[in-house]
Amino acid sequence: MKKELSFITVIGKDKRGIVAKVSDLLYKNNINIEDINQKIMEGLFVMTMLVDISGCRCPIKRLNSSLENIGKKMGLKIQLQHENIFKMMHRV
Repeated sequence: MKKELSFITVIGKDKRGIVAKVSDLLYKNNINIEDINQKIMEGLFVMTMLVDISGCRCPIKRLNSSLENIGKKMGLKIQLQHENIFKMMHRV
């Protein structure tokens, strides 16, 4: 199966469980984490994940909504963007 890559970005105040909550949702929906980068800068948690959504068990809109709900509960901004859109928005 061909990979379908997307980026998940997470930004907000650092607290326990952020990676666990997001990765658990991905696991439950058969989404593979291809790459992950996280950093804490002056108490601000910043994470970018490259994920393969080709095997996703739910509609992408529902996945996006679930990620946003995690963000709301944890006081974070979480976005899901297809790789092509992410690259177009972040090109130099």
